Amino acid sequence: MQQEALQVVREYAEAVFRRARVPMEPLNYEVDWVDQPSRHTSYPGTPRVPLPADVPALPTLRDLLTGEHLPPPGGWSLPALATLLRLSYGVLDRRLTVNWNQDLAKRAHFEHAVWGRGTASGGGMYPVELFLVAGAAAPLLPGVYHYGTGQHVLERLLLGDVSDPVRAAVGDHAGGADSFLVASIRFWKNSFKYNSFCYHVVTQDLGALLGSWDLLARALGVPLPRLLGFDPAPVDRLLGFDGDRESAFAVVPLTWAGADPDGGPVGAAPAADVRVRYPAFERSRRLREFPAVTAVHRAAAAPAVPAPQALADAAPRDLPGEPVALPAPLLERLDRPLSTVLATRSSSFGRFRRPPELTAAELGTTLAFATAGRQHPADAGLPADAPALTRLWVFANHVDGLATGTYGYCPRRHALLAAGAEPDGGMSAFLQQQYFLTNYTMGQVGAVLAISGRLDAVLDAVGPRGYRLLNAEIGAVAQRAYCAATAQRVGCGAVLGFDNVAMDAALGLTGTDERTVLFLLLGRHPDGAADLVYRL
Repeated sequence: MQQEALQVVREYAEAVFRRARVPMEPLNYEVDWVDQPSRHTSYPGTPRVPLPADVPALPTLRDLLTGEHLPPPGGWSLPALATLLRLSYGVLDRRLTVNWNQDLAKRAHFEHAVWGRGTASGGGMYPVELFLVAGAAAPLLPGVYHYGTGQHVLERLLLGDVSDPVRAAVGDHAGGADSFLVASIRFWKNSFKYNSFCYHVVTQDLGALLGSWDLLARALGVPLPRLLGFDPAPVDRLLGFDGDRESAFAVVPLTWAGADPDGGPVGAAPAADVRVRYPAFERSRRLREFPAVTAVHRAAAAPAVPAPQALADAAPRDLPGEPVALPAPLLERLDRPLSTVLATRSSSFGRFRRPPELTAAELGTTLAFATAGRQHPADAGLPADAPALTRLWVFANHVDGLATGTYGYCPRRHALLAAGAEPDGGMSAFLQQQYFLTNYTMGQVGAVLAISGRLDAVLDAVGPRGYRLLNAEIGAVAQRAYCAATAQRVGCGAVLGFDNVAMDAALGLTGTDERTVLFLLLGRHPDGAADLVYRL
């Protein structure tokens, strides 16, 4: 069964990798925008618990990079949890920016408005759902709660301490926690647009959210051990999921301030059939399932096989060559509070304009912050200093102080290593030829960052769950890059629309087991752009 599941995951990943040349099924799929699901899942008829809306003063990105001026570690509180939820996934403002996206005109109408959030999401779909399974030590009634992103409230779905199924799923990694934050993925919120490509996108969306949580947890001084390798079945049963349309992907044990860390869970065990009975509101009249998504999800849902050394060996290998030194990170440009950065983060879409050029110092600052402090899942068995599973590459297009070409980034030396010369016809023409969408003009982009990983090695190390593990790190790196760019007032946009085969060839990766997965565009925005931001 393990080998069959690995084969399913590998075939799906190969189809994703080659989709620019061989389209994924279903062919000629048309999105039914009229029947799209709601961006904000809700549970009608449930009691609602308003959450504190005030955001405390948080450290700056500079503090997070240097480790200075961070709060002492402590336990969770309801205000800290509310801050984490609101700044990472809650609605922060309404946005309307003139760009090249084809749906711009209708965004002026309220029913099609764009609502900004702190974390990036592929296509702005936001398919992750957040649940609090509160135990007896929690600062609110024990039970199961759903975070309502549109209203910044907790919807109480079940009353009573029912944390045992989650504790059983994560095992010893629960520690002394009696409460858990659960992140699930509701596939239809993404697949209605991206069909079979959905699973690739949503697993990176989860990683972006976890990247925000890592930053916020350090800024708040609270622990955030994220667990990604558990058996989702007990959690799915508790939350009322069928496992195919929605499933639990991540669990974070919560230890509350003032709780006895050695006291263990309190309360009687619930009956075996206790589960959430409230149905979530579904706006769509017709829900479609895509066989490729169902198949790869069932394969990747197998619990991870702990293999710390094999997983550490799956990190990208060192690159040869003479390093090209980068300017030291511009720490003063990172002197913006994390709360402000997340509240103002946005995707560039078609807004890049040059000159002025992106500078080598700004590029280096983004690379340094994106690769600093990357956290491995607590259930992966890796030491804190284990190497990352991902690498950042640079397609330098128009960067002041850096020759046009392709480079690999070495965080240890804060330097670039040449990967290849400028393509025939120029870098701008090459990038435009490999980009199969229409919302960016590559001649206006300063640099393209590529995030790569050795998927086959990760799968060999931990089994099919490795696909989700690698994509989660990729999403987290992308979110950190967004934050660094936002703090420097540099434009940033994550895209999946490049021909991976050609991009890998340009980096010299053909014939290796390392592949590019996600791309980030960096550049300038014009000062005089028409823009509307209504802060909530």
